[in-house]
Amino acid sequence: MEAVSYTAQWTAAARAVETERESGSLFEDPFARALAAPRGFELLEEYGGGGLLPFIAIRTRFYDDATRAVLAETGIRQVVSVATGMDTRAFRLDWPDGTVLYEVDHGGLIQEKRARLARLGASARAERREVSADLATDWLPALAHAGHDPGLPTLWLAEGLFFFLTEEQAGGLLNTLAAASAPGSRLVTDMVSRQLLRSPFNQSFLAALKKDGTPWRFGTDEPEEFLAANRWKTYEVREPGEPGAGEGRWPYEVQPRARRGVSRSWLIGAEVTGA
Repeated sequence: MEAVSYTAQWTAAARAVETERESGSLFEDPFARALAAPRGFELLEEYGGGGLLPFIAIRTRFYDDATRAVLAETGIRQVVSVATGMDTRAFRLDWPDGTVLYEVDHGGLIQEKRARLARLGASARAERREVSADLATDWLPALAHAGHDPGLPTLWLAEGLFFFLTEEQAGGLLNTLAAASAPGSRLVTDMVSRQLLRSPFNQSFLAALKKDGTPWRFGTDEPEEFLAANRWKTYEVREPGEPGAGEGRWPYEVQPRARRGVSRSWLIGAEVTGA
């Protein structure tokens, strides 16, 4: 696949669409349109962009807010964005003094992103360190080489990642993050339910992803239990449309948690328990 993955492209395109709303945008990402090239908007349309747009907008704002809250409440000053893609939080959020942000992804994407942002004249608002690594291998040494200190608490951001993994890989990644986490470390992430992967309403979207080599594999109907089994205790689990997670912007009714057989997306905050 080309240096900038399809996922990074269409996610950037969705962020550009939200940024360019005439009113009421949940965030502003002035770099997103340029980072969506070459096929981001085309892919968004192919995958049924109308349904994806509100979710990406809400998820992006959730991560923004969660990042600000964790840093303010805990004093954590090292942040790791895992499979960072074309995320631009380093350039558009205000960061506390002394924050170091590590962006981890494969080398081709890191290089292309650096070149595009340089052409845009973007300037990072925190100390930003690039970490070129293959997440399918042991990538923690590369992170440590860049300066990450596992003896200090870390905020891990893993956005739009877990559904591409198998259940075994998802659990393995959570344990990998926990192994590099001092007590007090936090995780902000998102997952989907098993039912979302099974629902007939989602099959055309999922088939298109599979055709392009980026199938969604993993979902859980009990995110609290899954994270707890892999060394993380959730302190926040929200669904799009709930207060603090795009209330008023989600086009669907939020179903009671007790109702079974519902397609759900989970927006999660957790603290390490087994460091």
